[in-house]
Parts: sequence; C-alpha cells; structure tokens
Amino acid sequence: MTTSTGSADLHEQLRQLPKVSLHDHLDGGLRPSTLVELAAEIGHELPETDPDALAVRFRQNANSGSLEKYLEAFAHTTAVMQTAANLRRVAREFVEDLAADGVIYAEVRWAPEQHLQQGLTLDEAVEAVQAGLNEGAESVAQKDGIIVVGQLLSAMRQSDHSEEIVELALRHRDKGVVGFDIAGPEAGFPPSKFAAAFTTLATRMLPATVHAGEGDGVESVRDALVSGRAQRLGHGTRVAEDISVVESEQDPTEDGEEVFQVELGEVARWVRDRQVHLEVSPTSNVQTGTIAAFVPEGEEATLADHPFDMLYQLGFNVGVNTDNRLVSGVTLTGELVALAETFGYGLAELADFQINALEASFLGYEEREALSGIILEAWNA
Repeated sequence: MTTSTGSADLHEQLRQLPKVSLHDHLDGGLRPSTLVELAAEIGHELPETDPDALAVRFRQNANSGSLEKYLEAFAHTTAVMQTAANLRRVAREFVEDLAADGVIYAEVRWAPEQHLQQGLTLDEAVEAVQAGLNEGAESVAQKDGIIVVGQLLSAMRQSDHSEEIVELALRHRDKGVVGFDIAGPEAGFPPSKFAAAFTTLATRMLPATVHAGEGDGVESVRDALVSGRAQRLGHGTRVAEDISVVESEQDPTEDGEEVFQVELGEVARWVRDRQVHLEVSPTSNVQTGTIAAFVPEGEEATLADHPFDMLYQLGFNVGVNTDNRLVSGVTLTGELVALAETFGYGLAELADFQINALEASFLGYEEREALSGIILEAWNA
C-alpha cells in the first residue's frame, strides 16, 4: 500500500472519493429499518424484527456457505416491494445510500416480473422505481452532491418472460432504462434459451449485460458472449477457470522463487483481448461459492482465494461491485478497502477499477466523459 493510514482512515478516504457501481440489485440493498417497517405494515413475518439483528442474520446466512440461506433474504425483500409506493421508497433510499457511500454513477438492476403480486403492471412497476430513483438523485443534488442512476431490467432465467421484458426495456429506454440483463439460476438456463430476446436487443441497439461465470463455468461465459451478445459479464469471475498456471522450465529467480507460466484458454483470451468488462463482486463471490475452484481443498474460502488479482494483473478489464449490499453486508467502499488490504492495492489501482466500470457503463459518450473528469480529478488529488 502507498498509504500508512489505518483501515478506518482508509475507509473514510475512499468513501469520499467518487465511485462507479454497475452490479447492485435493488431487492438486495434495502435498509434493514425500511424492511422491518414495511413488513410490519403488510403483516409479513421476518426472522428478526430489530433492524440491526436482521442485518446480522442476513450477513450470517450469506457467510454460511449455503446458497439457499443466502437467497432467503430475497423472499422477504421482494415481499415488501409489491406496491408503487414501496418500490418508490426503496428506490429513493437506494440512491441516497449509494450517494452517501460516494457513488456518482450507478446502474440499478432488478426484475420487474417479481413485483406484480399486488396488481402492478410491468410498466407501472418500472415507472414507480424510476420515480424513486429521480427523487433520490434530486435529494442528493439538494445537498450539493451528484449521482447519475440508470435502470437495468432483468428477466428471470427460470421463467418465460425474456421477450416481454426486452419490450418493456425498449418502451422505457428514454425514461431511465439503460440496458437489459438476465438473472436467476445460471446452470441449466443458458443465454441460448433466450436467443430471440437478445436478437431483438441487438436489432434495436439496446445494450445487455449477462449474469455469467457465477453459478456456472466457462461455457456459460462463452454462451453469454455468443448467444447473449453481452457487452459486459455479470460477475464473470469463473472465466478464470479457463486460465492455467503451470510451472515453467525456467530456472528459479535469484530469490529462489519458482517461475510460472500462464496460459489462457480461448474464452479467457477473448474476454481479455476484447476487454469485455467483468462486473466482479468479491465478497458475494466468496459467499456464494463462485470461487470454489480456487480454494485449497478442505479450507474455507477467503477473499485471498479470489482470482480478482490474477485477472487484473493479466490485463482483464475488472470492476468492483457489491451485488447485494444488505444481504452480503457490504458497501462499495468496504469492498475497495478489503481488496486493498488483501492484494496491496494503492489508490492508483482502485481508481483504475472506477474508470474501467465507467467506460463499460451504458451511459452515452458525453456523459461518460463528464463523469470521468470528476473521477480522475478527485482520485488524482
């Protein structure tokens, strides 16, 4: 590290710097207090009714190594997100919390089809979220802050609504929606099953990011690029499984260290050479078992096992994300601090991740250039 400050000081320093978030789920980032309040209003039973205890419960489930326990939280969060008023509130607070963490550009992803249980139409749900995002941005502006937010509409892989969600995204593309995504169980639901939807997106020129390389491996990444025509990869972490590190025939270094040779498979090479952006969520990847192939047998996964640094050192285009702030118990600032402490990154590397993400965002060129200037000026200072 290039700084001698402690973790708390580093956290505060990084919190104040402008950041970019591309992979953050709306239903995974509620305030615990809001979830408790809204659940009480509709009579929904939570595992804990104290906000702090609820947050701890979700975090413990996330760290349990059980994907089922990790996903338990979403049954509760989506239950309270079924009315326009609640969607609007959750979206507004979502933006305010991002801004408090120093985020100046965010793409908020969510699946409208999961929020229709109390009679909302798809369009009404999108309009409610957009109203909340607008209110959040206005609230930030009133405090002399800045944040730009766009919606990413996700179609759930296990359902059969992808083409409907694509049309929904297209109807709202000039009203806050910036792109499309598919989410849900990755294994068994490859992008090729939704080829018609992705063809429509490509024809109408609306960009897509695809969850791939999280719950399934390299072939899932390949299909996201081929059938999904993905401009970015949601997580994309398991593309590292297409990289082999073998002992070189070269003599050890003067310090006696073995020399290793890195070989990239065709998928990894394509992703690296084409600079396809990886929306990496480090803590979430550890919690959900995404990095299992990189954990020594019999040991518990830690951030040090994550292939993030290997990908970065090899020239992959990586960004840092939270995935689900409430469920994983993280913030974007906290993720950056954890990476810095684990892999020895200084401010220059952490700034790289912000610019990588901004340049891969679905913003227009002019907007990216304007925000890039803000980011570079602050981080360089």
